[in-house]
Amino acid sequence: MQQVRAVVARSKGAPVSIETINVPDPGPGEAVVQVQACGVCHTDLHYREGGINDEFPFLLGHEAAGVVEAVGDGVTAVAPGDFVVLNWRAVCGDCRACDRGEPWYCFSTHNATQKMTLADGTELSPALGIGAFAEKTLVAAGQCTKVDPSARPAAVGLLGCGVMAGLGAAINTGNVGRGKTVAVIGCGGVGSAAVAGSALAGAGTIIAVDLDDQKLEWARTLGATHTVNSSQTDPVAAIQELTGGFGADVVIDAVGRPETWKQAFYARDLAGTVVLVGVPTPDMKVPDLPLIDVFGRGGSLKSSWYGDCLPSRDFPLLVDLYQQGRLDLDAFVSEEIGLGDVEKAFARMHDGGVLRSVVVL
Repeated sequence: MQQVRAVVARSKGAPVSIETINVPDPGPGEAVVQVQACGVCHTDLHYREGGINDEFPFLLGHEAAGVVEAVGDGVTAVAPGDFVVLNWRAVCGDCRACDRGEPWYCFSTHNATQKMTLADGTELSPALGIGAFAEKTLVAAGQCTKVDPSARPAAVGLLGCGVMAGLGAAINTGNVGRGKTVAVIGCGGVGSAAVAGSALAGAGTIIAVDLDDQKLEWARTLGATHTVNSSQTDPVAAIQELTGGFGADVVIDAVGRPETWKQAFYARDLAGTVVLVGVPTPDMKVPDLPLIDVFGRGGSLKSSWYGDCLPSRDFPLLVDLYQQGRLDLDAFVSEEIGLGDVEKAFARMHDGGVLRSVVVL
């Protein structure tokens, strides 16, 4: 066991604090990773606010890259010294999704068996089974995906959550391809990644929708061909106008509210696809829609879990595209900060002033 510094949320809504935590030596199937960079994601703020569950104290951070320091018995996919991006979909290989050849839907993903603790022995709940706002963390070895070691940790670590969610919502879930028309509602980190994914996949028209002109400008730099400020313009009408009156082939809701999902529903073309990647709160309901509209418009209404990604397949490919200059992950890194700056980063994220603050260790 070793002791390291980490960011902990001790109680609901309280500011986070820097604590000394205990990291066990890796047991069978586990790995200890020396964290080099970890993005500040909305999910971490949801944990701090008690929006995920009430299993405080939480060890925050999950969008990370680092170097494997040690592995436990039976670990063969990674070894000490490997540069890895951490993921929260360590597929089991045995559930009904994995058995039918769809491991990106794995219904039995796993985390480390042992618990990290505070110095007094209090067990910590790691965010998404990772807990990477820490100098070192203990994870299941399957949560480590080996990638090109020359890549910038602050950039490629973002594939661990938000950027992968957006890229995958477009490419994997939405099946965006050459010449398709796409609209993305909500252009924070996930939505901007959906814009970038659509551009990478060869979409012809990419319409970015947001209330914030700064976010729309970020989306344009990542590949949006058109922008719509929905505080000034009806987004459904604007999307239809920009697509010949038809609507987009794929509309991605990266906000996750009933109002934006309804906009996405009506902003798509006949037989088009709606992809919900923004995460609703438990109290939200599906909008009241005429069932004949659901039937008559055809197409697909999908949800995207983690961009329907398979980390072992997608992370190395996307890092290679980044290294080739074909995917600008650096554009998502608004600032690099220290462990002690996470609480301030939450405030900047809430105000919409950054795509990602990234803790660099």
